[in-house]
Amino acid sequence: MSAEERDDEGRTIELPAPTAAPVIAAFGITLLGAGLLTNAAVSVVGAVLTLVGAVGWWRQVLPIARVERFVLSRRQAAPRSVGADLEPKPLPAAAVGGHRLRLPVEVPPYSAGITGGIAGGVAMAAVAIAYGLLAQQSLWYPINLLAAGGLPSLATASTSELREFNGAAFVVALFAHGTISLLVGLLYVLILPMLPRRHLLWGGLVAPLLWTGVIWSVLGIVNPVLDARIDWPWFVASQIAFGLAAGWVVAHTLPVETPQTPPVHDAPPGSKAPAERER
Repeated sequence: MSAEERDDEGRTIELPAPTAAPVIAAFGITLLGAGLLTNAAVSVVGAVLTLVGAVGWWRQVLPIARVERFVLSRRQAAPRSVGADLEPKPLPAAAVGGHRLRLPVEVPPYSAGITGGIAGGVAMAAVAIAYGLLAQQSLWYPINLLAAGGLPSLATASTSELREFNGAAFVVALFAHGTISLLVGLLYVLILPMLPRRHLLWGGLVAPLLWTGVIWSVLGIVNPVLDARIDWPWFVASQIAFGLAAGWVVAHTLPVETPQTPPVHDAPPGSKAPAERER
């Protein structure tokens, strides 16, 4: 082992501890504005979330900044975490060279969002179908309710009509449900790496409850038929089922490293250092 390697052996680095506070604060501010167009209750929820996010963000850096410490090993090109409560997290080789990192250093692949969205969509559909069979004695009732927002013919449909099979409603509901499930699954890939540990709790419980509140506030505008006939306990159960399934898939998918800028001494021949490019 060279002298440089011996110097680096045992050297610690610090990374900011993950926190959901900025996301919560941003979401709260969004709800504050959305409540002006929908319902005053939405603004109240937004104000509470903004306050919670702001306080959490403040406590993240003051009076002492919360960080995660790692021990670097040049031979392993990966850190070993300090403390029994921290799990080892491999860092890109650029970290060993002392180059500034782009955080987060690893994220789930986009394919995990697609897979998670499909898994969540299937879980949500299973709960919705169970509701239709148990509460309405019809497999097609929840499907027709979902499609009512895109089919004016269902806006004035009776309960008996909503219990019958409708080919157009099935296609519309399938497209809407599949598209939204995939988009939310991809959203999980982007958001979960920025949240603290217990991703399944955030993705499986907190997030579904938050977006359920948003849906409750705007559903009367988007889909009045569904708003008038919805069974909220079953609806919340379906959202949690989606969050648990999608969150589990995304959280348990092998992550990939975030693309990093190579250290200056590893730059291709003829390229300029960042400082030189800026000048």
